[in-house]
Amino acid sequence: MIEFSELVRVVVDNWAVVVLFFLVAILYSSVGFGGGSSYLAILALTELSFIQFRAISLLCNIVVVSGGTYIYAEKGHYNWKRVVPLVLVSIPFAFLGGYLKISQTFFFVLLGVTLIVAALSMWVSKYIISSPKENTKYSVIKDSFFGGVIGFISGMVGIGGGVFLAPLLHLTNWDTPKRIAATASFFILVNSIAGLLGQFLSHNNETDFYFEPTIAFVFMLTVFFGGQIGSRLSASKISPLLLKRIAAVLIAFVGLRILYKYLF
Repeated sequence: MIEFSELVRVVVDNWAVVVLFFLVAILYSSVGFGGGSSYLAILALTELSFIQFRAISLLCNIVVVSGGTYIYAEKGHYNWKRVVPLVLVSIPFAFLGGYLKISQTFFFVLLGVTLIVAALSMWVSKYIISSPKENTKYSVIKDSFFGGVIGFISGMVGIGGGVFLAPLLHLTNWDTPKRIAATASFFILVNSIAGLLGQFLSHNNETDFYFEPTIAFVFMLTVFFGGQIGSRLSASKISPLLLKRIAAVLIAFVGLRILYKYLF
């Protein structure tokens, strides 16, 4: 049982992270994302171990996109004929990525590269929006390949993979923008669960898998409220482009800082 006084202490000690997590959850959930890349960028600047914030990032992802996935499904935005090949292959690969034991240096180098790629995709997102007309041509093999590669990388890093998947689907005019957002939300949900399960089943001690319950609970509660707000807002209502580009700059800065530290 987590005591109220301990919750207050964690919030006070980590108030800046709590505020940032709340804002990230609103922004990302409004476009069908979980925010894992931004959570990692924020946590990378704290004193938490990389073992902890891999798990915390995935837990927060699950909380945020669960609501969005339900809302998208309720409104009929899923084209399951196309969604299933993506997730069927991505789930085992996300599990494998989470199951692998990786060194701290390798993790941070991979995280740095991931953050820079995520920042670039966020920056150019305005220019890679797919046509509103549905594209009926698709390839099961290609979708399965996309899902597997993104799932594996996401599982290792501790994100859901939506920040990679959505731009790729827009570039290939995979489906309508709304259905791509819905697909990204579901993709993040199932791969975050798979990656977290892989981390959990691979651990032998606290150096393999661990997170402080009170800190995780505070962050999860924060993103829950942020995600509920964002999931009910459309991108047009909150005009997220400027906020996304500000976030992209900050994420790129953290990514470059991490790479410089662990490569040089």
